[in-house]
Amino acid sequence: MEQGLYLYCLARLSRLPALSLEGEGLDETERLQVAEFRDLAAVWSPVDLADFCGPQAEKHLEDLSWIGPRVMRHQEVVAGVMRHSPVLPARFGTIFSTRASLEQVLRRRHDTITAVLERLADREEWAVKGLLDRAVAKERLFWGKLAQEAARLEDLSPGKRYFEEQRLRAACDREFSRWLKEVRRELWADLGRYATEARERRLLPREVTGQGTEMIFNWAFLVLVRDVATFQDRIQAANARLADFDLRLECTGPWPPYSFCPALDPEPAP
Repeated sequence: MEQGLYLYCLARLSRLPALSLEGEGLDETERLQVAEFRDLAAVWSPVDLADFCGPQAEKHLEDLSWIGPRVMRHQEVVAGVMRHSPVLPARFGTIFSTRASLEQVLRRRHDTITAVLERLADREEWAVKGLLDRAVAKERLFWGKLAQEAARLEDLSPGKRYFEEQRLRAACDREFSRWLKEVRRELWADLGRYATEARERRLLPREVTGQGTEMIFNWAFLVLVRDVATFQDRIQAANARLADFDLRLECTGPWPPYSFCPALDPEPAP
């Protein structure tokens, strides 16, 4: 059985506990280990390369019962290291063939990795998703307009009233699109004031989120630990303000700062 080094994350060596990290790797047979290079620590564990490369790997990566617990364990290890040090998390499935190849990457990219860890110090990634039932929100806007125009509409004949209502509905659709763009702009600016960095992420369909509502934005914010409570207060204030339009902000975290880290090459460049 050929083994490789499965990488979880990189961290500051001086910030990790003096004792070796405790716990198992992706399975119950191998322990977590630390590769050291100057002031950097790479947290890894041995894995069977056949599990991640080749025909067997294709079956594993399509099997949720196999991949699910391993993804969870990956996240648990990174979260455990985060309690002691800023981390540069590796993507799930980042594997090196030998310890020498891992150490070569640490040597080659030492300055970049060190700069990233410095930038991430005392910061957490928080995810903010905007969830909207577009049909409900448009209908509420339309009925609000009807209420405002009720007195005028009552004086119209049924035919004219029908066409006037359709005109109002079309106007509401245009107004809703402008309103939604403005809300997005205001939220991005407001939440960005309490973050040192922000990223827009890919929108996910309902089939992936399991939500009955549409995801209209998917943002990641890097927030100083001291500002997290204020950041969350702004989320709650926005939810209270937007509840009538059935627009809800979902805030989760803290997460490993995947959105703000460069990818790590599995092997050094030739």
